[in-house]
Amino acid sequence: MPDASGVLIFTPRRDMRRAVFDALDADGGFVLLSARDALQLEALLADAPPLHVAVVGSDGSDDVRLGLRILRSFAAYRDIPIVFLVPDGPLAVAPDDGAAWLRESAIAAELAQRVRMAVAVDTTPRVIEAKADFRFAFHAGAAWVVAAADGGIIDAGAAMLRLCADDAPIHGRLLRDVFSMNDGSTWPIPDGDASACMLRRVDGVEIPGEVDVRHLVDDMGGHRIAVAFRDMRSSDTATRALSLLSVLDACPSDDEGLGEVAAMLADALDLDVVGVWSALPESDGGPSVVARIWNGPGQVEWAEADQLPLLKRCLGGEAIVCLGDGRTEMPADPLVEALGLTSFVFLPLLDERRNPIGALMAGRRRTGSDGRVFELALRAASARFSAALELRRSRDQGRERGLVDTLTGLPNRLLFHDRVDTTIREAERTGELFAVLFVDLDRFKGINETLGHAVGDQVLSAVARRLRASVRGSDTVARYAGDEFTLVLRHITKREDVLRIAEKIVQAQEVPLHLDDGSELQATVSVGIAFFPDDAVEGELLLRHADEAMYGAKSLGRNNYQVYAANVDTAQQQQGELKARLRHAERNGELRVFYQPQVDAGTEDIVGMEALVRWEHPELGMISPGFFIPLAEASGLIVPIGEWVLRTACAQAKAWEDRYGMGLRLGVNLSAVQLMQPNLAGTVARALEDTGLNPTQLELEVTESISVKTVPHLVETLDALHAMGCRIAIDDFGTGAASLDYLRRLPADRIKIDQSFVRNIGVDPDDEAIVRATIDMAHRLKRGVVAEGVEIEQHLQFLRANGCDELQGFLFCRPLPSLTFDKLLAERERLVAEGQALSLA
Repeated sequence: MPDASGVLIFTPRRDMRRAVFDALDADGGFVLLSARDALQLEALLADAPPLHVAVVGSDGSDDVRLGLRILRSFAAYRDIPIVFLVPDGPLAVAPDDGAAWLRESAIAAELAQRVRMAVAVDTTPRVIEAKADFRFAFHAGAAWVVAAADGGIIDAGAAMLRLCADDAPIHGRLLRDVFSMNDGSTWPIPDGDASACMLRRVDGVEIPGEVDVRHLVDDMGGHRIAVAFRDMRSSDTATRALSLLSVLDACPSDDEGLGEVAAMLADALDLDVVGVWSALPESDGGPSVVARIWNGPGQVEWAEADQLPLLKRCLGGEAIVCLGDGRTEMPADPLVEALGLTSFVFLPLLDERRNPIGALMAGRRRTGSDGRVFELALRAASARFSAALELRRSRDQGRERGLVDTLTGLPNRLLFHDRVDTTIREAERTGELFAVLFVDLDRFKGINETLGHAVGDQVLSAVARRLRASVRGSDTVARYAGDEFTLVLRHITKREDVLRIAEKIVQAQEVPLHLDDGSELQATVSVGIAFFPDDAVEGELLLRHADEAMYGAKSLGRNNYQVYAANVDTAQQQQGELKARLRHAERNGELRVFYQPQVDAGTEDIVGMEALVRWEHPELGMISPGFFIPLAEASGLIVPIGEWVLRTACAQAKAWEDRYGMGLRLGVNLSAVQLMQPNLAGTVARALEDTGLNPTQLELEVTESISVKTVPHLVETLDALHAMGCRIAIDDFGTGAASLDYLRRLPADRIKIDQSFVRNIGVDPDDEAIVRATIDMAHRLKRGVVAEGVEIEQHLQFLRANGCDELQGFLFCRPLPSLTFDKLLAERERLVAEGQALSLA
């Protein structure tokens, strides 16, 4: 027997592979190679290892049978002896008559001897035969396969392997399973040319085409069946593409018309996905989806435009073409991965000056041979979409002249209503809370009558400037009519944030105005506030409620603000209904945990995340946490909901730690009601023990407004949690009345600066001073600092310059569901790996 005999171990069972390896390795004299499935076996045999015997776990599965066909399809292993392993029990027999077999319980005692006996049958060194080349029967480059007389495929050309890429192995499959003849003929079929058929992949994809068949017999009487396949999709695609281009110009340029064009494009080119984005430089909201077609299986969550790296490159003017033909490397992108695309393009939509104004994305979940036609047709379609966006821009610019107030430069009533409707649609999708403010000048009629309209115009212009300076860039300020102004405040997490802004507006207007003639004039305002969705879910009703609240402010003496108060009975009834539904929200699967990244201020790498609960009501959609969290606290439901959030987030954080090993810190909020529970420390300990999360990775956030008076054992409870290894953070810092001594007493590791201060960076010097002082104080107390609500580059630069440690906000990422957050971490891991590879190169 030759030294170091090669033994193949083939079985899907890991325990059996381990037992076989241990038995043969202990005996010595064997080179062991193993495969767990047919796909891995085919890859292993492609390297032509010197094998003398195979040990196969005979479980009767289709994958094992396919693996045996693959093994016999390689000339070098056609006659290799096989030892089958069969389960213990009665009537256990080997799958092939006359083949050696062994019961599973005898592996340790007898397998090595059986293998040596099988090898001893033929001690002649095995020489790998040269593969017969059957390509002479066809034109070079054809998608060909060669099968044995029984129809089992034993060889395939490169073109056929490309057609079946990412599918099950083509080796070992039967001709009748791969090629379905249109006329109903069954294999083996006689010699012939251009017989119509359908190539069937294991994944369900069917490719129309034609086959040429040749039966070949060699000098030794060996019989082979050679088949060449021609993919007919290219000619079909070209015909449909030409038909498409002839009707594109007939479609209108509005959203409905462009959606129709996208649908026609998908049908003509057999596309799984078509997406069109508008990104006009003058638009405020960034890229927006104009049309989206998805013909693939199931529903797919589309990430925001700022989370798609290929879309960003495309909007920068770069065309990205990946036809899945192996000539270009597949770039990474979360949307491409979520859709499962194997061929796709991102084409910039250009205006007449060749500046990008949008992007077209199209792709398929399968590869094809019509890539050239596919690309040319899409480039022609992109010109149609570009022309449509140009036409839309011209119309919008014409409308814009009628949507801006000429005196103040603010949006007028029409544009304001459009902004409100847009904000409502987005809030319904994201569950966001926002506010509408109605601002009216006090006694403005008297100013006009006594001082004249010219002075009145000066006052209106000054009020508009002060209103604009009192809010953030993402908010809307409009001149509604005469001396009435309206505002939309977005991205609100707490109602108190809006009240602070309203107070700032009232105080800003109290400062005397300097008129052109050198005199001074004081013009105060009355402000009414209404919240979406608490007070109304329709734009017109929201504005009416804000108007009612404004008149309430006037009735209380003017120069103040009031919040809309609904009918008490109606409000109590609505709260009662929602409270009853909230009791069963967790059981009904309506609660969701979203995660918002926290990044290092210097490197901008992810270092942590905050868990945020969301309620997706089956009828009302996403309900703002600013509404249902106070409801849960008032009813005591916050205790079971809080424990569910804690356990869900800890389990997810542990899964991500096992997958990515980043050591991310997980922030979970604790309400005052939870902190009053005497068993809180035990609840946290059990959650950590059950999920396996390291306590040092859990950070419990306590709002600054919680005091020792309202929670008697607050310090003791936090000390117990801290002793357990958990970190403690003080949330919403700067909005409460906590003293320095109080902060010293708490075992806090970090302070989170409230977003109401961060969002006023660049707007309010007082809030900037508070932020600087907070960072300095925290560092003196050896506490870390996290800034919430970072939305623009100016916030980032200010916080970084003043030594803030970590940042959280929409500038980096909005709160994401777990699936999307996982894709974010996977993309981060890929980029890090690429960077390490480049540094080692």
